[in-house]
Amino acid sequence: MNSHYTIIIQWSDEDRCYVVSFPEWGDYCHTHGDTYEDALKNAREVLELLTESTLDEGKTLPKPQLFGQSLQHA
Repeated sequence: MNSHYTIIIQWSDEDRCYVVSFPEWGDYCHTHGDTYEDALKNAREVLELLTESTLDEGKTLPKPQLFGQSLQHA
């Protein structure tokens, strides 16, 4: 899958794992991984599922945030 969506991967001392967030998909869209590599793998899978389910529901995909531009919510 080749998308232009933002993936933020950060270590969480509280959760003791890498937490992944997807800004374009909302504040509550997250996944995680015990290693950075696992977190990235899981992020790719989640993005694929988000994209497929959104399109299957006939909804419009969120606009990707581009470098140097702020994310605007509708």
